[in-house]
Amino acid sequence: MKSYVLTVSCDSQRGVVAAISTYLADHGCNITDSSQFDDLETGLFFMRVAFVSEEGVDQETLINGFAAPAAKHGMTYEIRDSSEKMKVLLMVSRFGHCLNDLLYRWKIGALPIDIVGVVSNHLDYQKVVVNHDIPFHHIRVTKDNKPEAEQKLLDIVADYDVELIVLARYMQVLSDSLCKKMSGKIINIHHSFLPSFKGANPYRQAYERGVKLIGATAHYVTADLDEGPIIEQDIARITHAQNSADYVSIGRDVESQVLARAVHAHIHHRSFINGNRTIVFPPSPGSYASERMG
Repeated sequence: MKSYVLTVSCDSQRGVVAAISTYLADHGCNITDSSQFDDLETGLFFMRVAFVSEEGVDQETLINGFAAPAAKHGMTYEIRDSSEKMKVLLMVSRFGHCLNDLLYRWKIGALPIDIVGVVSNHLDYQKVVVNHDIPFHHIRVTKDNKPEAEQKLLDIVADYDVELIVLARYMQVLSDSLCKKMSGKIINIHHSFLPSFKGANPYRQAYERGVKLIGATAHYVTADLDEGPIIEQDIARITHAQNSADYVSIGRDVESQVLARAVHAHIHHRSFINGNRTIVFPPSPGSYASERMG
């Protein structure tokens, strides 16, 4: 039996759930997991349905056949083969904790993705990446060559049919045009303190201000720097007995876990952009067990 995931968004209205379940039943499919959300403020409806085709109906037939009920209810929809791994491009600068964490989760199968390459503006992690049999692309970025550097990145995206870019502590600002071109397909991670500390050494600044919570935020990248729709967040408590080095160490752990969970949600099609916010459905039974962190 083939497994699929159907994602739907449309205006909130009667009959949508019935139309979806009826269509799947009529085509010999059995629903194994379902999540839905009706946003009363925006009037939008979101749904994710995991199902198996018990009669062997192929993906193309399911997609084409669903066009009729989708048109009737004004649905935007996708039906994806659950066995197909998303093509992901990782980007990193000189902080490697998120990159190493993602590579480990990928290696043990906790993140079922196809890492098609790693792009960096430095050479620090070239050996690490190559040792994983993953293509490494060094794209040096300066004030004078930013357009050319970004074009090289776009060429890589096109050559590998990249479906998702993960900024695993990549410390260069992407252009507005790239953000728009890959809208909803770039995930970034950054620290999130209250108050917010910008610039160099944010953990040192937090230590000097006596911060009691260290946090991290993973979000979709938009033209508004670090203000895209939030996918995942978490915090760790700090005491006065910990020093600035502890802040950095704890912060790295939080960032790694938050980014991994955000990527996990995206590749399993559990995350929906809803204006400036996101709808993130919980993991399907069993899908997150191998990635749980103590």
